[in-house]
Amino acid sequence: MNKEHFDKLEKMYLQANINTKIFDTTTVKISEGIAQIGLEISEKYFHALGAIHGSVYFKLLDDAAFFAVNSIVEDVFVLTTSFNVNLLRPADKGIITSVGKVKFKSRNIFVAESTLYNEDGKEIAFGTGNFAKSKIELSEKIGYK
Repeated sequence: MNKEHFDKLEKMYLQANINTKIFDTTTVKISEGIAQIGLEISEKYFHALGAIHGSVYFKLLDDAAFFAVNSIVEDVFVLTTSFNVNLLRPADKGIITSVGKVKFKSRNIFVAESTLYNEDGKEIAFGTGNFAKSKIELSEKIGYK
């Protein structure tokens, strides 16, 4: 277990433009093969029916699965190669939390799944993604510091 690596990934996530300029990430916690990301629901994420747009579900599910994988890859940035999302129920208030876990790993290919929960702990969406190692080194240049 490499706590320094996890801390650097958490900082990298929180400092990414999408998380400072568009999304208001509430929490991020990364450990060996697992990542948890929380977001406080805001009306700015709503579609016309007054609940969170599916793109927000996708982002949180992909992010949690992605960082679960990158938690076990310490030399390079991983890339999402595909991601499948299943939406189960709407959410319109509170904090939603996505939990990602690595399910399969080989030398260069990884599979992770993630589940999104509402603040009552009910599952509202889940997804599975495929990830691959990139040639991009984890470095301060990309916010890994």
